[in-house]
Amino acid sequence: MSKRLFLSAPHMSGNELKYIEKVFQSNYIAPLGAYVDKFEESIKAYTRSENALALSSGTGAIHLALRILGVGAGDDVLASTFTFIGSVNAILYQNANPVFIDSDKESWNISPKLLNKYLLTCEKKPKALILTHLYGMSADIEKIKDICTSHGVYLIEDAAESLGATFNKKHTGTFGDFGIYSFNGNKILTTSGGGMLVSPNKKWIEKAKFYATQAKESFIHYEHNEYGYNYRMSNVLAAIGVAQMEVIEDRVLKKREIFGWYKEFLNDIEEITFMPELANSRGNRWLTALTFDKTAYTDVMEALEKINVESRPLWKPMHMQPLFQHAVSLLDGTSETLYKNGLCLASSTTMVKDDVKMICEKIRSIL
Repeated sequence: MSKRLFLSAPHMSGNELKYIEKVFQSNYIAPLGAYVDKFEESIKAYTRSENALALSSGTGAIHLALRILGVGAGDDVLASTFTFIGSVNAILYQNANPVFIDSDKESWNISPKLLNKYLLTCEKKPKALILTHLYGMSADIEKIKDICTSHGVYLIEDAAESLGATFNKKHTGTFGDFGIYSFNGNKILTTSGGGMLVSPNKKWIEKAKFYATQAKESFIHYEHNEYGYNYRMSNVLAAIGVAQMEVIEDRVLKKREIFGWYKEFLNDIEEITFMPELANSRGNRWLTALTFDKTAYTDVMEALEKINVESRPLWKPMHMQPLFQHAVSLLDGTSETLYKNGLCLASSTTMVKDDVKMICEKIRSIL
């Protein structure tokens, strides 16, 4: 076929150019501006977050969260091993030590059981946990929050992939001390690049804003008592985000519909297992993810590529990365098995049911 089907292509609402034009008419195209404020307010209204800060990336948001929480050299920071490296790079920025915890089979996200086991047996108490809500699906977040609270560990939710997902009707990213969202080009909502930091603690968000704006003191001249970063979002990109937020719920419903189509066409195949969804949760199904019991996912990938359809292996766990070969980990093999057998399928919200049917027919032909 001539039309390429991507994993998660950008999908504009129709108002992006109109809002960008307003930004250009105001000539306020630098970081900050009216649309940055509007974007922050739209995220707060949708997720019911008390405070929000628009930033240049989700990784920058995690970095700021770690610094605000006092994570520094030599501190241990727990993290999901089954995730993208953007979730954990900021630990290294702070010269801290990542400690990786394996997934559970019920959600494919971090295992509350293993998390609690580590905290009960470790000699050195970790400062924080960075929890990833993988592929837009909620982790068992209430249990995890309770574990962190009981052990005095800060909780940072990496909801980069899960904007629109909920657990007991509460949005992912709003359970912890901090939550972060990403608006990278392939996310369910995109500003081409960008992120958002949310927290119930207003003083923390104000301090993060200070650090994100080069830690400039409130003088007319440039006065600095601390070092900061250039992490604020452009007014132009925020205008795109405002337009995208107008259709965020439509995008979530379409992602879930696409997952439903895949399940309709493939659910009778015994060797396929779809990524589960916890009871009382609603994932955004950012990417439809599944595993194969017998067939090599590489064979399926190659077959799909021949018909111009993008697919990708599940995340290679962090404890398997050469960068982290000496990191402490608590594992039971779950994430390694998922990585070795799993695949993400094309899940762009521009797709129609016939696209999914064609992909599934190709998968069936390989199996």
